[in-house]
Amino acid sequence: MTNEGSKLNKIGNKLLYFVVSTLVIMAFPVILTIQMGGKLLKKDLLVFKNKEGEGKVRKFIIDKWLGETYTAQNNRVFVYFLFPALGSFLLFVALPFFQGLWFSLTDWNGLNTGRESFIGFENYRTIITDYAFMYSFFRTVIYSVLNIIVINVVAFSMALLVTQKLKGKNIYRAGFFMPNLIGGLVLGYIWQFIFNKAFVEFGGALDPSILINGDTALIGLIVVVTWQYAGYIMMIYIAAIQNIPQDLVEASKIDGANMFQRLKAITLPLVAQAFTVALFLTLVTSFKQFDTVTSLTQGGPATQLPAWIGSIYDKDLLPVVQSTNLIALNIYSEAFDNYEMGIGQAKAIVFFVVLLTFSLIQVYYNKRREVEM
Repeated sequence: MTNEGSKLNKIGNKLLYFVVSTLVIMAFPVILTIQMGGKLLKKDLLVFKNKEGEGKVRKFIIDKWLGETYTAQNNRVFVYFLFPALGSFLLFVALPFFQGLWFSLTDWNGLNTGRESFIGFENYRTIITDYAFMYSFFRTVIYSVLNIIVINVVAFSMALLVTQKLKGKNIYRAGFFMPNLIGGLVLGYIWQFIFNKAFVEFGGALDPSILINGDTALIGLIVVVTWQYAGYIMMIYIAAIQNIPQDLVEASKIDGANMFQRLKAITLPLVAQAFTVALFLTLVTSFKQFDTVTSLTQGGPATQLPAWIGSIYDKDLLPVVQSTNLIALNIYSEAFDNYEMGIGQAKAIVFFVVLLTFSLIQVYYNKRREVEM
């Protein structure tokens, strides 16, 4: 057997071991739950049968086990249903995270697993001196702020529109939501064609330089992501608006309140919780943007490093950077293009801490605003 065949066999055995282990981890709590549930049901049936007789057993099962009158003992069974989700989280989220944390402290290149050396916080010191990563972070913040504002304004406006007494509003809802079903990677290629070909050919609506100029390329990315994601956020706002008590709306109309007064005094305060959820989702999605920007601009176009960032790193001759190379794309390029997996993992850890901090601040602030409103 050749060396390549031996390597393939080892990979296949590891993959088989991983799949079997995963199935065992997932199946064990389910089997345990069924067994314990069966024992409890059998025990309760015997007690009930001795007291009430066989005629009421069917009613007992419906009332106690399929109804809403669960005892504390019965509720304990359903705790075991958390185990599959908990096992999946530990296996597919927690374990890779701690592996990444370890690799961020090594010089691993992503190829020679097991031969990496522990280098402490050297990768994190490298990040501090990486002006390209600093620029990516700066551009990601700009993109995220603009994207959050535009998406939520558009989504809330669409939600207000389709919750009115409008003919064919269900068709509009489906149409607004439809772009969210298209994958971001495919969407980027579609809009690249639209920007570079369609708008130019049909009447010269846009100059083809929209994806060639660094600032307009970021605006183009925001347009594409808004077109895709606003319909999804719209559904959150629709659910909140439809839960507004109609008697309040009717009373405000009787009192002579116009549409804008009702929006300010009734709608906005009562959908405050929806704003918290929508802002959180758009914040996380914007910071993690990867697939659409990869296919739309590939991180480009190239531009000169801003002078204020260059002054931090004592760059008299400002280097060239990629204008839409957002953090997620920068991390991917570092790890898989430059084969610096250790540095890439360190950047990912920093990115996680920054995103967690921003998210907690946003949720805390919005919760306070909910109380005030």
